[in-house]
Amino acid sequence: MHARHLRARLKGWGGVGAMAAACALAVVFALAVTCTGSVASQAGAQPAGHRTAKALTVDAARAADDCEAPEKQTLPPSRADGPAITAIKNRPGEKRKLVVGVDQNSFRWGYRDPNGGESGRLEGFDIDLVHRIAEDILGDPDAVQFKAIPTDQRIPAIQDGRVDLVVRTMTINCSRLKDVAFSAPYFKTGQQVLAPKSSPIEGYDETLAHRKVCTAKGSTAYAKLEEDRRSGDLPASTDISTTVPNQLDCLVRLQLGEVDAVVNDGALAASQAAQDPTVELKGEAFTTEYYGVAMKKDADDLVRRVNQILVDFRQDTATGWQASYTKWLSATLDDDPSASRPPAPEYLRRS
Repeated sequence: MHARHLRARLKGWGGVGAMAAACALAVVFALAVTCTGSVASQAGAQPAGHRTAKALTVDAARAADDCEAPEKQTLPPSRADGPAITAIKNRPGEKRKLVVGVDQNSFRWGYRDPNGGESGRLEGFDIDLVHRIAEDILGDPDAVQFKAIPTDQRIPAIQDGRVDLVVRTMTINCSRLKDVAFSAPYFKTGQQVLAPKSSPIEGYDETLAHRKVCTAKGSTAYAKLEEDRRSGDLPASTDISTTVPNQLDCLVRLQLGEVDAVVNDGALAASQAAQDPTVELKGEAFTTEYYGVAMKKDADDLVRRVNQILVDFRQDTATGWQASYTKWLSATLDDDPSASRPPAPEYLRRS
């Protein structure tokens, strides 16, 4: 690439390079301080109503196998404790924390502000929700052990017991419901194309022919590209071979001219465009997706409790969903009316 072209690509990069470097250092730090082994066993006495909960779990498993509306395949809210919550509450001393898998380089969702001082405190919409969950379960919004995990490690981290839950812009879909349980949705978005403003790419269409597209490993974006190229809905010449551990890495590849476009959730892509004024969203969203909190499949009481917390979070006009949206996301997403309000939840009911 010519030097002049590279400088043009990097114009407006601003704090993104610094942020990426800070995130890399933060990953090392986070791994050093959070590698404390598996989450405690969730064994314990079964609560009252366990047989009903088990029946609903069976219903959830069947729904995952025959899934048309994955965002509705979750358990009704409840404030009751059960084995999973009791195990969290019974952790001794300094280990009495909620262990949560998060991102730390998704601008305005979960990130460490490089200009935020020495504390390196995580901030963003997802992080606000994590603090709300910790406050409800443990009585302390800061009783959290954050674990930075890449996109393709979200499900393994839950299954291996490294985290209690994942709050990381994670789309609820039918495939994932076979491996983990989800809360009700807390945000609505859809896949979109991000490309330089000067690019002839117009959206998710034939203008992606002979173009190189970047996605995150394990993301719904890559699965969609692969499916559509196979079915002919995406030009066969579109190169989708570039995958990266984290979505911010795609923005770096785009800035360096290594790819022509990024496909990502529109909510995340809008935040990336806010980091760099030389790129923009191209075309409309071409999917409808919902973010949910992911947990172990058998952690029924935790799923129910998180759903109750989400009910309270939506209804709290002072410090809840709307306040967090206004603080972190309104500047980039107010053009999308569906993004500016929380999705209405629906729950599994016994047939």
